[in-house]
Order: sequence, then C-alpha cells, then structure tokens
Amino acid sequence: MYKNILIATDGSELAEKAVEHGIGLAKSLGAKITPLIVIEPFHVFAVDPEMLTDTPAEYAKRSRRFAEKTLAAVERAATAAGVAHHSLYTEHEHAYAAIIDAATAQGCDLILMASHGRRGISAVVLGSQTVKVLTHSKIPVLVYR
Repeated sequence: MYKNILIATDGSELAEKAVEHGIGLAKSLGAKITPLIVIEPFHVFAVDPEMLTDTPAEYAKRSRRFAEKTLAAVERAATAAGVAHHSLYTEHEHAYAAIIDAATAQGCDLILMASHGRRGISAVVLGSQTVKVLTHSKIPVLVYR
C-alpha cells in the first residue's frame, strides 16, 4: 500500500510516539521512512526564548545539533526495526509547507505526524501545523494523537 512514509517530528514526546508508530507501520508494510524535522528560521522579534538570547549563528548551531540528535534517535529506531530510512532536516518559515514540499520531492505516499490537540485560544495563537498539512496536502495524512 504505502512505500515511502514521511514522518514529521519536532522532537517532542508526542512526536516520538508518532515516530514509533510510523516505524511500526512501515515495517508491517515493507515501506521505507523519510523522517523530517523542520526548524523555524532565526527571527530578531520572536517568542522562542532561545531566539531572544542567541545570535543568529548560535541559534543555527543549536538548531542543527537538535535536529541531528532528534533524527539520529529516529534512525537508530528504524535501523533496529529493519526499516530503511533517509532523514531530512530543513529550515523553513512555515513547517507545514516544508513538510508537504519534502513529501512531494521525496516521492512519499503518506505523511505521518502527531497532533498536540490544542484547542481554543492556544490553537488560534500557536496554530496547528497538522491542520495546515491536512488542509493543503494532496498526499494522504495519518495523524497520531
């Protein structure tokens, strides 16, 4: 059915559970995975505390280390499960667009990602990358919750 599953992660605990689920799904289907982490570019005016204290170079370095660490954990789990993988890291203003673009470019036939289930004002203020992927993707999306 699915041959290449893009698994979007942000390194959160919920995303880690979605990764585990995605690896299990890929293994059962004989599919490969394309783990992806999207980092927001540095902004001078931001709500992210690290952007307020970091220089652009420090932020880029710290973000790169975080992405590499997060993806290495996914790669270890995929290797242990015998699932082929090709990890991606990108920086993009809009994570949902980067997820859809990467899935399209890599020939993925399913996008798997977690939803934090924010509701009310926090959903409005923080936005939902998952909802945006669901809204804009032409590729099927599986939401782990």
